[in-house]
Amino acid sequence: MRANGERWRAPYATDPGATRGRLIPEPASPTRSDFQRDRDRVVHSTAFRRLKHKTQVFVHHEGDHYRTRLTHTLEVSQIARALARALGLDEDLAEALALSHDLGHTCFGHTGEDALDACMASHGGFDHNAQALRIVTRLERRYAGFDGLNLAWETLEGLVKHNGPLLGPDGRPTPRYACEGIPAAILEYDALHPLELARHAGPEAQAAALADDIAYDSHDLDDGLRAGLFDLADLGEVPFLRGLLDEIAALHPGLEASRTIHELARRVITRFVEDVITESRRRLDRLAPASVADIRAADAPVIAFSAAIAAADADIKRFLYARMYRHPEVMAVREKANAIVADLFAAFSADPTRMPEEWSAGLDGAPPGRIARRIADYIAGMTDTYAVLAHRRLYAATPDLHWSPPSRGLPLTEP
Repeated sequence: MRANGERWRAPYATDPGATRGRLIPEPASPTRSDFQRDRDRVVHSTAFRRLKHKTQVFVHHEGDHYRTRLTHTLEVSQIARALARALGLDEDLAEALALSHDLGHTCFGHTGEDALDACMASHGGFDHNAQALRIVTRLERRYAGFDGLNLAWETLEGLVKHNGPLLGPDGRPTPRYACEGIPAAILEYDALHPLELARHAGPEAQAAALADDIAYDSHDLDDGLRAGLFDLADLGEVPFLRGLLDEIAALHPGLEASRTIHELARRVITRFVEDVITESRRRLDRLAPASVADIRAADAPVIAFSAAIAAADADIKRFLYARMYRHPEVMAVREKANAIVADLFAAFSADPTRMPEEWSAGLDGAPPGRIARRIADYIAGMTDTYAVLAHRRLYAATPDLHWSPPSRGLPLTEP
């Protein structure tokens, strides 16, 4: 802290006093920086509240101990702030980006996104990052003077580019968008308020992206173990996790499984966070950026994992993909959730007036692509429960998404 109570920021941090502004100019707040204001707008948005009832992996489960999009988002926010504080970045911008990074996710986790992407194949597809941008620039309707949240340029830049540039030096889409192209929502906004799609985002966005990875690795291991999809012995397949379990066993012989899981989760977070801080400081020393512009112009991310931890992260993700995301129990529920989304899209496509009037208004005679995008916007905003209820109103039979974890799962009631 400085003497006046303001947090210290490194020269390469994003300076809220030098923001590139908002698409629609607004008077400055007398009590908050632009990034604090953006954070608050995200927290008060309808899309943020809906995250409470949108699941991550476990769809419509009776237990309340598994992560939702909201609890995941809060964990990402905590880690992002910790990284920003250690590296002298703007904590408020890092927090705003962490809190907004999942706003575009659909009901039913990645299943819903995959289903909507398939439904929208003839109309530009569906991408949750592009949907988050649509939400904060168009779909939220809270303010008298504009649609969306009218966030600062730096917040929008980080929201769109937190996983890296979207264009290569040659102006072509990066591998992620090579097949389907950059989503239209991003290109349309970029034409109004250029986001420098060929450059890296600022360091706060890079920190938020790594915080997302760290939170995923830690809490999906936790959730998967508690659901009984795999057990502690199975984690020996991942050298990094095996080392942590050996460490826990040496320090706490005979520790019960539930405490071992907590110890493992916290150690994953601690080791990954400490590694990011160390590796990022090394990269910052080498680059010696004088401002945030130097970080955006760099040829690689500056906030990053070391090679060893990047490999551990990849190993954990491979393990989770095989043992959790593609577990037969999870896949069976995914298929049912996929059917619900596809059915809803088909019903609204056949008759858009089946949607509430605020969504169906103005679609008479509209081009098919516009109608399809409006339907996708409506379905993407649904919570899991709302999607199930909407399906029941339209169809005689609705798939049952409840499932029972394997018997080896741990009890979900804790003191």
